[in-house]
Amino acid sequence: MQRSAELDLPGVTPSRQKRSRETTAALLQAGAEMLRTHSLAELSIEALCRQVGVTVGAFYSRFESKDAYFNALMALAARDGESRLARMTEDKRLADADLADLSRLLVRGTIGWIRKHEGVLRAALQHDDTRPDRWSTFKELARANVANATPILLAVMGRDRKAAKTRTIAFGFQVVLGTLVNAILNDPGPLSVHDEELEQRLANCLLLLLKAEITPAAPARAAARHRRKK
Repeated sequence: MQRSAELDLPGVTPSRQKRSRETTAALLQAGAEMLRTHSLAELSIEALCRQVGVTVGAFYSRFESKDAYFNALMALAARDGESRLARMTEDKRLADADLADLSRLLVRGTIGWIRKHEGVLRAALQHDDTRPDRWSTFKELARANVANATPILLAVMGRDRKAAKTRTIAFGFQVVLGTLVNAILNDPGPLSVHDEELEQRLANCLLLLLKAEITPAAPARAAARHRRKK
């Protein structure tokens, strides 16, 4: 259940009464769950209120509109993402991990957040063409995720060729996030965002990209030596 400060959101009527705050939090939680199986357009305020056991009037006394309600859901998801990034810098497991463990832990953290807010993220993506501002918040989170992970990974990869390694880290996360976005938006298979195998394969994919940047390809070095001999 969200605390009072966490419910201080644009478009949400503030309340100091515990019961009223609990109702607001229950409406937000129920809506986030309903969006796992329904689009935003399909999300019925009447059905939402029936599920929580409140009147439609109680909903509109707290939220200015359905649009304001969804903005509140996105704000909560973004805050949770920001909190996860803040914890990343204090996570001792990351400081002591090798490259394989780092790849696994970083991918696991990203997927865990996406699974937690899957419905809200899907709804934001579905409306990206008409309301691009809805996805821009999450784009900023993705950039911050890469920015936080980069120095942690560079410490293990080595500081030489920093620019090339930094570029590879960014691309690695683009591959990971692009796959996850496609999974929650289209679910093309063979793996869904809820499959543990997807987590393992994406961690391995990130690891392979990073390791390839650490060690230049042997054939390329051999070809260079052959050219010098000529």
